[in-house]
Amino acid sequence: MKFAICNETFQDWSHADAFRAASAAGYTGIEFAPFTLATTADQVTTESRQEICRLLAEHGLECVGTHWLLAKTGGFYLTSPDVAVRERTGAYFRSLAQLTADLGGKIMVLGSPQQRNLLPGVTNEQAMEFAADVIRHAVPLFEELGVTLALEPLGPAEGDFLLTAKSGIELAKMIDSPNVRLHLDVKAMSSESTPIPQIIRESADYLAHFHANDPNRRGPGMGDTDFVPIFAALKEIDYQGWVSVEVFDYEPGVDAILNESMSYMQKCLEKA
Repeated sequence: MKFAICNETFQDWSHADAFRAASAAGYTGIEFAPFTLATTADQVTTESRQEICRLLAEHGLECVGTHWLLAKTGGFYLTSPDVAVRERTGAYFRSLAQLTADLGGKIMVLGSPQQRNLLPGVTNEQAMEFAADVIRHAVPLFEELGVTLALEPLGPAEGDFLLTAKSGIELAKMIDSPNVRLHLDVKAMSSESTPIPQIIRESADYLAHFHANDPNRRGPGMGDTDFVPIFAALKEIDYQGWVSVEVFDYEPGVDAILNESMSYMQKCLEKA
């Protein structure tokens, strides 16, 4: 397992300062939210992409990939019954894949609940078909670039579509590409009735990426969730991918989030 942190954690810090702090805390990867780089992926300039790559290398870091793919955008929707909207969204996934690859990343985490929740009159079954249609538009480029789209189930507090790991696997099977897999998030899994370690074991064949956080929206170790059995399950399935810290409550401060999360994860990994 490799530890990374999501770049929006640093809020208004410069890339140089953020990467320096992440490296000093022991992280080896950075995961990017595209909205922190520009309004849309297409607007991230070639020069900006190259400068980010240069700074990552300077601080001994890798780009994990991207997440919050559709957040803070307009005109895109994963489960729309409108063919034109689906085609436009599929084309945007191609732009996101190119951005991810240009930054050196291999993973695109598809969460973005506000751009996938069920629209009036759309059933869950229809939404699954619409989502599969959108993603298929970009699959050839995913495969060409070696980028994997990791479908992220989210809990009912965030939305009403793709709420379980099993539903994420079902959608991946519908698309039927080795470059469309599953992402698991501790906060989201905590809303399922199945214990988190069991979800991890049952999802082993599809798991491509993992987010570490607590249901209280803070970092691992900043709440009541015990990560020892979680890391034990990841080790049991021989998970070799990234574990990215993703938080939503920044009140503890960037330094605390960085260092306390890393310290806790390392201790849990040793005990697992």
